[in-house]
Amino acid sequence: MTVKIAVLVSGRGSNLQAIIDSIEKGYIGNAAIHVVISNKADAYALKRARNHGINAVFLDPSGYDRAEYDRAIVSILKQNDTSLLLLAGYFRLLGSEIIEAYRNRILNIHPSLLPAFKGLHAQKQAFEYGVKVAGCTVHFVDEGLDSGPIILQSCVPVISGDTEETLTERILEQEHIIYPEAVRLFVEGKLKIEGRNVVSLS
Repeated sequence: MTVKIAVLVSGRGSNLQAIIDSIEKGYIGNAAIHVVISNKADAYALKRARNHGINAVFLDPSGYDRAEYDRAIVSILKQNDTSLLLLAGYFRLLGSEIIEAYRNRILNIHPSLLPAFKGLHAQKQAFEYGVKVAGCTVHFVDEGLDSGPIILQSCVPVISGDTEETLTERILEQEHIIYPEAVRLFVEGKLKIEGRNVVSLS
């Protein structure tokens, strides 16, 4: 049975593109993205979705309070029979209604080696802190800020001459590798949560 995926976005959607490409190439089997939802009308991710014939929805948050907005998202997700919800550069915290409706079925990609450097501008935080190794993390989403159980991580060494921008680009390259891999593992039923640990089943 096909796993129906929804993706929440706010920006250019490069991770969305990586997942679309992985599905189209057959790397992620038995899955399809049915809807992409953005809180930003000008998000390039919406254009990416339309380019691939995917339902692209701008849901304007200005007409809702936070709880109402989350309920409106859940309504769209249910209309599209969503089984897996992905966050791909979505710059809003999810409310409890979404998390409860899709508990252990929401994945996010974050540009740091969690639990270090949570929240916005993680690459800038890491660069300014002077770390020697940065990276990215795919995790399940819970009620906390970038605090859910970790699925996959990839390390990115900080090299001489790096800037925040060059480090960000190299981290992004790894995001495009591990996010589709995490989605594939979920779709194939190979992820099991045991407390804070995520076990990858063979």
